[in-house]
Amino acid sequence: MNRQQLIEQIRQKKSYLCVGLDTDITKIPKHLLKESDPVFAFNKVIIDATRDYCVAYKINTAFYEALGLKGWEAMEKTVKYIGKDHFTIADAKRGDIGNTSDQYAKAFFETLPFDSVTVAPYMGEDSVKPFLQYPGKWAIVLGLTSNKGAVDFELKKAGDGLLYEKVLQTASGWGNPGNLMFVVGATQADEFINIRKLTPDHFYLVPGVGAQGGSLKEISEKAMNKDVGILVNASRAIIYASGGEDFAEAAQKVAKEYQEEMASYLIA
Repeated sequence: MNRQQLIEQIRQKKSYLCVGLDTDITKIPKHLLKESDPVFAFNKVIIDATRDYCVAYKINTAFYEALGLKGWEAMEKTVKYIGKDHFTIADAKRGDIGNTSDQYAKAFFETLPFDSVTVAPYMGEDSVKPFLQYPGKWAIVLGLTSNKGAVDFELKKAGDGLLYEKVLQTASGWGNPGNLMFVVGATQADEFINIRKLTPDHFYLVPGVGAQGGSLKEISEKAMNKDVGILVNASRAIIYASGGEDFAEAAQKVAKEYQEEMASYLIA
């Protein structure tokens, strides 16, 4: 999905919601465990319940890799089931020397049909470039994350500013606003105005709303640009809205609430 297609989906649905499929087999409703592929069975129902209210799905690959071959099969079936009308994110946080990153890019863009993959920029340009060579595909570079450990490196002084600022400024030159996004955590809302000044045209993937306490209102006010420019991810708050047999209805209700709140900010 290219940039214009993504913007059109956002405008059409009046939503910039990304549903995180961080599917933990120990947390899905017990009645699904009798299915031949419980993870995919859960994901399929969640996707059907939420697809009208979101524009993207983010698959955290760790939850699938932990299950071995069955997990990879569930991930492949899930991303194919989502289809091409939603932006798909492999939250894999890859990034290695060039020839290794080249294989990671093939894994997620050729073997698996993801639109994007999250990438760690620590090893520099040659570790990210392979993800930027596919038309219509995106690298989503870690910028300023929502975890407590962000203070260990990202928020340290580096020259005249902070390290994360250096990352944003440098990495934005590796690609363009049509193939490179940044991860910016919702709990870092105070930094969004500065971040938008540094990268005025790029999209941000914003995790940390919901269970992690980020404010959708605050993010929308501070991070949005003329093309909206943000994908706000909610995972646990939606997919685990209920642990019972009504989990689909509960997930749909929460996703709809997010969409309606987002619509109000788009109108404003």
